[in-house]
Amino acid sequence: MTKTMPTRLSLLAMATALAPAALTAQSAAPENLLPAEPATIAEETVEIDGTPVVSEEVVQAIDAMAVTQPEAPLIQVWTDESVRALAAIIEGIGEEGLMPEDYGLAGLRAAMAGESQQARDALASKAFQFLVEDLRDGRTPMSSRKQWFVLDPDHDRYPTGKLMADAIATGDVAGVLARIMPEHPDYQVLKAELAKTPAAETSKRKLIQANMDRWRWLARDLGSQYLITNVPEYQLRLTVNDKIVRTYRTVVGKPGRTATPQIAESVEGVIFNPTWTVPQSIVKGEGLGARVLGNPRWAKAKGYKATRHANGWVNVVQQPGPTNSLGLMKLDMPNKHAIFFHDTPSRHLFKNARRALSHGCIRTERATELAITLAILQGGLTADEGVAKLKSGKYTKVRFKKTMPAYITYFTMGQDISGQLRTYQDIYGRDAAVIESFGKARVPDRERVTDEQVIPIENDPRDIA
Repeated sequence: MTKTMPTRLSLLAMATALAPAALTAQSAAPENLLPAEPATIAEETVEIDGTPVVSEEVVQAIDAMAVTQPEAPLIQVWTDESVRALAAIIEGIGEEGLMPEDYGLAGLRAAMAGESQQARDALASKAFQFLVEDLRDGRTPMSSRKQWFVLDPDHDRYPTGKLMADAIATGDVAGVLARIMPEHPDYQVLKAELAKTPAAETSKRKLIQANMDRWRWLARDLGSQYLITNVPEYQLRLTVNDKIVRTYRTVVGKPGRTATPQIAESVEGVIFNPTWTVPQSIVKGEGLGARVLGNPRWAKAKGYKATRHANGWVNVVQQPGPTNSLGLMKLDMPNKHAIFFHDTPSRHLFKNARRALSHGCIRTERATELAITLAILQGGLTADEGVAKLKSGKYTKVRFKKTMPAYITYFTMGQDISGQLRTYQDIYGRDAAVIESFGKARVPDRERVTDEQVIPIENDPRDIA
């Protein structure tokens, strides 16, 4: 079954023409999202600006084959050629923002000069193991990754023992290690910047080093299409094959308890015209429940409905509509942090240069454009169907055929949406712990999961400006 897409039609332009007046408050329409010429495409394929996009499963899931295969031993027999290749890599590992002294280079050289085979094998195996762990998983221990809640699957996808066996068998140690290096173009940009930054510029080099390591904390393969937002940049990207096809300004969590955490989750669908279940901290703590019950006319104007239970408990739900605090859409992204992307009626906030203003969730500029795009890309709708659901004013959930990865990251140096390398304000003060960890001895046997407390967000998306 195929679908023929409209010609020269911007999704947002269509939505603005057909949807309710509330939609026209969105920012100016971007360039067309659909192909310039008519295109017949497969049911699960869409083109964005000429880029074919095929729905895929989320990449955070750990590969079953990698888990079920037995782990190769961590001490193996090394050939002279492979040991020399390993030593050469360690000597140049500074190019990756790591330190040769972490990998026992002096001992390895001594072993090459005349130690027993057994001692040499032990030293080479340990050096390779540490290299893999740092290049694959990052050198920074969990205790220095503040509010980092991502489980990197690369530990299971690329077992250390298997990589070691391949390196020894092929003699191509560098080639095997290249399998686990970050693929993302931003990592390469940082690596190039590190190479041309003089040793005397220590502060800059440390910042580059920290942000290179942050890429290693993530999965090497982020997926062929995904959402990624860099909190300090206040930008969300819709990315296809590591190419940015759409960008959206964001409003993120205020510093402190409501700071937006770093997570990797799966978007399961789009909700048009969402409801907002008001947290009890607002219903009871701020007296909203009593106000809704005591002032029906005001409550109706604001879209609030209250239910008083037999035990006296009051629930308040804001109904869909132009005054809804979540705006006209939210992405369905179940997670233990209660973080999601949503619209807002307070669109003037996107004009602010600094937008760390929310209670943790991420408000998204041109959110209805994003919602319709994803409903087409992942939900199988046509543009007309998406606009119809939006303009209905009714709560409607469009489930995706396959989930879509979404990454909430924290980089204080990286490429901006125009491709220029920039530094960003460390709004949550997360750099210091990472940089400090590089000045300390390498931590062996590091934990894969943080022991930091998960703080579910009691989302208050009301106008806070």
